[in-house]
Amino acid sequence: DYCSCRPNIRLVLLIVAAIHLSTAFIMSETSSSSSFVGRVHADPSASQACPTKRRKLDTPTTTTILSSSSEEEESSNNAPSVVVAGKLEELKQREAELASMLAEVRREKLSTLRSRPLSIGVIGFGRFGQFIARSFQKYGRVVVTSRSDYTDIANAMGVTYVPLATPEVFLEQDLDVIVVAVSIMSFEQTIRDLVPHLRKNIESRRRRLETAEGGGDASSDYGSVIRGPLIVDVLSVKEHARQIMLDLLPAECDILCTHPMFGPDSGKDGWTGLTFVYEKTRINQVVLDPRAEDTSSSSSNKNNMHNEEFVDSSGTVHSVHEDSEAHVEGMDRMERFLSIWEEEGCRMIPLSCRDHDAYAANSQFVTHLMGRILGSQGLSKTPIDTKGFQSVLKLIDGTTADSFDLFYGLYKFNQNSQNTIVNLREAMDEVVEKLRQMEQKEG
Repeated sequence: DYCSCRPNIRLVLLIVAAIHLSTAFIMSETSSSSSFVGRVHADPSASQACPTKRRKLDTPTTTTILSSSSEEEESSNNAPSVVVAGKLEELKQREAELASMLAEVRREKLSTLRSRPLSIGVIGFGRFGQFIARSFQKYGRVVVTSRSDYTDIANAMGVTYVPLATPEVFLEQDLDVIVVAVSIMSFEQTIRDLVPHLRKNIESRRRRLETAEGGGDASSDYGSVIRGPLIVDVLSVKEHARQIMLDLLPAECDILCTHPMFGPDSGKDGWTGLTFVYEKTRINQVVLDPRAEDTSSSSSNKNNMHNEEFVDSSGTVHSVHEDSEAHVEGMDRMERFLSIWEEEGCRMIPLSCRDHDAYAANSQFVTHLMGRILGSQGLSKTPIDTKGFQSVLKLIDGTTADSFDLFYGLYKFNQNSQNTIVNLREAMDEVVEKLRQMEQKEG
């Protein structure tokens, strides 16, 4: 009765039944065909014994054509997935191979670093000096010096302490690298005090070598070259430190300008992911001029220029692979020191001192400036603090925890800082003026 009342539904039911019967027939034919094809492959004579069956397979009916078309459509729909899956597997395999190669290179690099450990001196064994010396001692011998007596702390850390009052004893430790970890305000005087002792130490070593070689010239070939230690600064301002070291240090001393953009607080849980900025300033008396470093628009040439060539102030290009092996040795010593920061997980940023100071004025200095300005208002916690206000209080605490000497040094020794102050004043005046204009419109 239901079907007689609904002729359209009855027609649909008939069509569905026909489809089911057709599907059952096709499946049985496919099954028998598959078994027959299997027998043909197993026994070629089977195709000759059953010609009718062979013709039936070679001449499909309309139904099988529809089925084949449906299968092709399904196959075409699945094909991209198969290709993507295969490509993904290939890429994952390549990724694993590259990861394995990288791990092997890192192990080899670390082995090379430890095969010739550096002797590192640290001038200034205050909070930051202790912070970096603790990591340095994992990679080589560390000798520290400071005005205050830190013998107990040094012994507990496993490093050697020498009083700053005896710089000649400090330099007699045969140091490969000297890190000057003093404040911005005392940096220039520290370098000036160190230079006479450096010159005396270098000359003393030269005389000893000449005597040992029977009066020969100690600078005649690489085997007899007397080089001073690599001098490294860690100041928050870079052009100031760079110029002082170039002006004052003996030519025998290589120079590396660096800025670890973290300290004992932000790096207390390790240095992984923390930013380390550096400029290779002088190697074997060749001064790198960052302004002339890039002479090509090609990125590959830029990388090659940065890694393997130096341009001095006269515009002459020097390769680290040129005849004098002192270039290679100087670069190797510098790379070994930089590798310590790399192995500790730092994000390494090669950057000219000039560009560093331009960036720092609009990031580091403005942060300290705002922290000091807001801190001078006496802001404190309230029962209804928002997340934004809590961030303001953190900014105040973070910036005012540093000495005012540091803040003053960021201002005095970065020529971009005054522009930052002027821009901040203008921006504040602009915002206040907008408020007044809106107020006047309402009035």
